[in-house]
Amino acid sequence: MPYDVKDISLAPQGKKKIEWVQKHMPVLEHIKKEFEKTKPFEGITIASCLHLEPKTINLGLTLQAGGAEVAMTGCNPLSTHDDATAAGAALGLNMYGWRGENNEEYYQNIHKVLDHNPDILIDDGADMIFLVHRERKELLTKIKGACEETTTGIHRLKSMAADNALKFPVMAVNDAYTKYMFDNRYGTGQSTFDSIMGATNMLIAGKTIVVCGYGWCGRGISMRALGLGGNVIVTEIDPIRALEAKMDGFRVMTIREAVKHADILLTVTGNIDVVSGDDFKYMKDGCVMANSGHFNVEINQTDLRNL
Repeated sequence: MPYDVKDISLAPQGKKKIEWVQKHMPVLEHIKKEFEKTKPFEGITIASCLHLEPKTINLGLTLQAGGAEVAMTGCNPLSTHDDATAAGAALGLNMYGWRGENNEEYYQNIHKVLDHNPDILIDDGADMIFLVHRERKELLTKIKGACEETTTGIHRLKSMAADNALKFPVMAVNDAYTKYMFDNRYGTGQSTFDSIMGATNMLIAGKTIVVCGYGWCGRGISMRALGLGGNVIVTEIDPIRALEAKMDGFRVMTIREAVKHADILLTVTGNIDVVSGDDFKYMKDGCVMANSGHFNVEINQTDLRNL
């Protein structure tokens, strides 16, 4: 199988990671056993643009067990596990991606996946679906459909659909109860603080945490911040969600007021320029900012650099 990964010799280490996650993914393992018997994807090529880590590699192996030819690349170069991608390649998946790709390499790898002429797309953030419509239009008649997993990606695709620009059906995985109620709330809530604590070695207890956005991801982050002993402030432009945050026991403020108190500020809206312009001038020295939305456009880094 063709592949382009960081170091194929990392495969044994990656296989151990995949074996570990398989113990914690019993539903997918049950589906994999069914697929091995029924082969529902025989003759089908499936292309994915997902976070390349052991759980998603296991998804690729499940589709492969169903008879599919599977080609995978990463939707975020900073989340790729090079040992897991090496293991995927060694186990027969068409793997393209490595940790720390630059922008050019990122899109080159999406093109390599699309070179397999897929019938079905699995996307995270909608970059691959966008690329097909913009640069790989020859594939539009071949692709039967796709699925998109993120809130941000669904926003982008709904805009395309409203303009009649979306040329094949896309399943909104993010709209499934088990996606937004569990992955968005509990998964994002935990992984956000795992990242912050790992990067900064900061104690969360006693800190003022500003959470921008009170969707399912924002709810989860706020819950985890409170559980870790943080003092939580929520900013939210939707009045019903703002009221919900208030009734859940959090302080609710405008961004301009909230940034004055923040020790840690987290954006999780799927929107652009949530923190921008003069907002930075009101922050305390040493305030830590992070984005848990899919794209790094919620904190206006150009405005920040200009200061």
